[in-house]
Amino acid sequence: MRLRLRPRDDSYYEMFTDSANNLVIGARLLVELMSDGADREAITEKMRACEHAGDDATHAIMRRLNKSAATPIHREDIYRLASNLDDVMDSMDAAVDLIGLYGLERLPKGIIDQIEVLERAAELTAEAMPRLRSLEDLTRYWIEINQLENQADRIYRKLLAHLFSGEYDALTVLKLKDVIEELETAADAFEHVANTVETIVVKNS
Repeated sequence: MRLRLRPRDDSYYEMFTDSANNLVIGARLLVELMSDGADREAITEKMRACEHAGDDATHAIMRRLNKSAATPIHREDIYRLASNLDDVMDSMDAAVDLIGLYGLERLPKGIIDQIEVLERAAELTAEAMPRLRSLEDLTRYWIEINQLENQADRIYRKLLAHLFSGEYDALTVLKLKDVIEELETAADAFEHVANTVETIVVKNS
């Protein structure tokens, strides 16, 4: 039996779970944004509040990490996982912000497909974070996230082809491309979260 000479701070698991739950809220705001009659200004403000909450959660983890004498998992993995979770929120917030700043009234239907992938990835991530404590039943999580990211890549490429089909003027193409690239970056960031979780499991199993 391994003796623990110093108290180990296990509060990180709850903090990661809180960050992941915040991503679910952000993803659902994206879904709401695409609904008919959506109040885009109000949704943008709610997303901004989510982004601020995400930043606060990330800073809290970093402060705790600086003060912790012993951590339940490697310090660099705590830092990486907190940063990855924050990256997802940053990209979702940027996509919503750009839609408002650019005044994009009509969005390609394929963006809904991107957002549905993000919503599912957020739900899977929120379900997985509490299981970090035991490091059990996580394999399916990162496999499913990888599959979702592959799906997101296909949707992204299809959207790009649609943008350059001639349906939109050049300026609108540039604006829409910025939005779909932020959503694609969010999908990539979810995969980075899952990859970090896999690394943690491998190191600590």
